[in-house]
Amino acid sequence: QVQLVESGGGLVQPGGSLRLTCVASGDIFSIKAMGWYRQPPGNQRELVAGITSGGGTNYADSVKGRFTISRDKAKNTAYLQMNSLKLEDTAVYSCGADRSDYTSPYGMDYRGKGTLVTVAS
Repeated sequence: QVQLVESGGGLVQPGGSLRLTCVASGDIFSIKAMGWYRQPPGNQRELVAGITSGGGTNYADSVKGRFTISRDKAKNTAYLQMNSLKLEDTAVYSCGADRSDYTSPYGMDYRGKGTLVTVAS
């Protein structure tokens, strides 16, 4: 089993930045791909960004050029740097980890509880 704990959410003004952190524990050697998902109020969860074990990344069109996913394998940690935040980025952001090297838009083997990001003026 793998446990994922997110942090770094909060209230930010439009145009601002936040960095989310996801720390993995447990059977960390089984983890290959990691990703970030978000669920806006009243909407379905969507894949925001993913990163493979080799460092390959993919992003939702809505965040390309603004968000950057990265990981530090030595620290069992993944990050999501979010810049130029918009009102529509408001959501609960959750971290995912998978035993395959694929970031599925439908979910991953393990998922954290999430952290709330609110973009408001």
